[in-house]
Amino acid sequence: MRVHFIAIGGAAMHNLALALHHKGYVVTGSDDEIKEPSLSRLRNAGLLPEKEGWFPEKLNNRPDAVILGMHARIDNPELLAAKI
Repeated sequence: MRVHFIAIGGAAMHNLALALHHKGYVVTGSDDEIKEPSLSRLRNAGLLPEKEGWFPEKLNNRPDAVILGMHARIDNPELLAAKI
């Protein structure tokens, strides 16, 4: 299963992303700001996004699920792409 996290850097979001990753899910994500300890934990798991920001093209492969963090706004470009 492929899961994309919009706002992966949050306290709950990064923990859920790590848990799914450890269960064998393919996890991707984006965020406009990721701070410690999320930063190090995502980096160590190979889940840290390459750069900060929102990239709707990450949804081109149509993940099985998109999980939206509370940090993302209603006009988030990734959220808009996921609705198509």
